Amino acid sequence: MPRLREIPRAEVDQGTGLRMYNLLFGDRDPVAEPGTATGTPGNWWTVWAGSPDALHHACQGFAYYRSPTRKLDPVLRELGQTRVSWTMESQFGYSQHCKSLRGLGVSEERIEAIGHWQVAGCYTDDERAVLAYADCLSSQHGRTPEAVMDRLKAFLSDEEILELTYITTLYVMHAIMNRALRLEYDDIDERIVEIAAPEGQDVGRDFLDTGR
Repeated sequence: MPRLREIPRAEVDQGTGLRMYNLLFGDRDPVAEPGTATGTPGNWWTVWAGSPDALHHACQGFAYYRSPTRKLDPVLRELGQTRVSWTMESQFGYSQHCKSLRGLGVSEERIEAIGHWQVAGCYTDDERAVLAYADCLSSQHGRTPEAVMDRLKAFLSDEEILELTYITTLYVMHAIMNRALRLEYDDIDERIVEIAAPEGQDVGRDFLDTGR
């Protein structure tokens, strides 16, 4: 379950919070009766509602990237968002943006290849440049070789690159927050744990005794 308190309908702010509750949950209390039309638990919204200003700011970010005034091709945008969700290990972000790619008419082959785009032959050269940049922004913490930036500049304007950078790194943040707060599909126990040795075995001593 989420690590922070969820806000019931009776306590949600009367601005963005109530508007989003009405849009996503109808007249239900999403804490007492969780679930959205897309099948998610919906606790991203109920936790973020704990800070009305933060929820409003996040919704402005969603409106920004979906605005028809954006110059960036939405398929390139979604490739960046989906790839960073994958590299940042956010099951929620990855799942949602796979659906967004599908909604834009992207083939199942290209969606399924997000995790191994480097060896997939289904992307255009421009798409591969965007995926490489997404890796720079997430896996490399923004460290971007000149060759990657030069390739982007061959087909994107400065404004489009700025949009791509902002939107993609926004989803790095969302991935981190989803995992830290255990929201939606990122309510997952830590997978990297010690596996106990057989009872009576001192694996540490045995390992040293072998000289390895």
